Amino acid sequence: MNIIKAHDREELEKRIPAMPWYVEKFINYKLPDLSPSSLLEYTRDYETFFHFLMAEGITDAARMQDIPIEVLEKLHMDTIDHFRMFLASKKDGANTKTTISRKLSSLRSLFHYLSQIAEDEDFYPLLKRNVMAKVEIKRTHRPKDTAAKLEGKLLQEAEILEFIDYVRCGFGEDVSGNKQALYSYELNKVRDACIVSLILNSGLRVSEVVNLNVDDLDVKKRTAHVYRKGKNDDTFKTAVYFRGDALEDLVLYLEQRSSHYHAPKKEKALFLTIPNGQKEGKRMTRRAIQEMVIKYAKRFGKPYLTVHKLRHSFATDYYLQNDLYRTQEQLGHASPDTTQIYAHLTDKTMSEAIDNRKE
Repeated sequence: MNIIKAHDREELEKRIPAMPWYVEKFINYKLPDLSPSSLLEYTRDYETFFHFLMAEGITDAARMQDIPIEVLEKLHMDTIDHFRMFLASKKDGANTKTTISRKLSSLRSLFHYLSQIAEDEDFYPLLKRNVMAKVEIKRTHRPKDTAAKLEGKLLQEAEILEFIDYVRCGFGEDVSGNKQALYSYELNKVRDACIVSLILNSGLRVSEVVNLNVDDLDVKKRTAHVYRKGKNDDTFKTAVYFRGDALEDLVLYLEQRSSHYHAPKKEKALFLTIPNGQKEGKRMTRRAIQEMVIKYAKRFGKPYLTVHKLRHSFATDYYLQNDLYRTQEQLGHASPDTTQIYAHLTDKTMSEAIDNRKE
C-alpha cells in the first residue's frame, strides 16, 4: 500500500462527513478513477469555496454540510468573479495563478457532474443550472514558461557529481565548528548521500522515494519498483531504472541501515530516521527529505534547489542523451506535454527530439 495514499485516504474519510451530501456523492463517483490524494485536494478546494459562500452571506447555512444544492443553482457570475478575486487577494501570495485555476477547475468538475451526470429520482439532473459552464479557465502551466522559470536553477552536468560529493563529505567540513550540526551530519550522511544520489540518477519523485521499501530494490538490475503518480492501482508497481553511479551509495547505506537505525524486523521502509525520544527507526517523511535537501543546497551555494529541482536536474541531463519518449517513461509523465520542458531547457525543438531519438 502506498504510504502517502493511505494517509490521504484516512484524511479524506475524515473530511467527507463535513461536506454537503452532493459533494460526497461526487467523491464516491470519482473514487475508482482518481487517487485519494487528488480527491483530498478537491475537498480542500470545496471547503474554501463553501466557507466563502457562508462568509459572504450567500447561504444562511451555519455548516458546510447544510448548504443546499439550490444555492449552487442560483449563483451569479459575479459571485464566481468575486471568489476568484478573493483567492487572488490572499496574503503572501498563497494562491498563484496556477492554484486559482486549479481551484476553479475543481469547482467546474463538481458542477459538471451535478448537472450532466447525477440524476434525481425522476431522472432529472441534480443541478438544473450550471454557472461554472460559463467560466473560462486559462491554461497557466505551459512547458516553455516552466522551462524559463527553471533555467539557471538546476544542477548542470558536473554539478550533479559535485553536489552528491558535497553531501558525502563536503558539508562536514563546512559545519566542523558546529558540534550539533556535525553530529547530526555524521549520523545521517550515508543515508542522505544515498537519497540525493538516487534521485539525481533516476529522477524519482519525493513521494516515490518516501514509499520505497527494501524489497522494492533490485540492485543487480539497478531498478526501484514504485507506485507511479496518477495510477490508482495499489497492486502494481513500475520498475524505474537508476544509473550505476547511485549503486555505491545505495550498497553502503543498505549495509548499515538495520544496525545504524535500529530497524525493527517489521519495518520495511528503505529510508529510515530515528525520531527524538525513540529508539527504533521509522520511515522518513516527505517533509524530512525536503528539508534535508534544502539544508545541503543552502551550504552548497544553491539555496533555490529542492527535491523536485533535483528531479528536473536529472531529467535535463537524461534528455540530452535520450529522446523525448524515453525521458517521459523514465519520469513517469502521463503526457509528453509535461516532458517538453526539457526540450526547451536543452534548446532542442520537438522535431529534433523525435528525429534524433535512439532506437
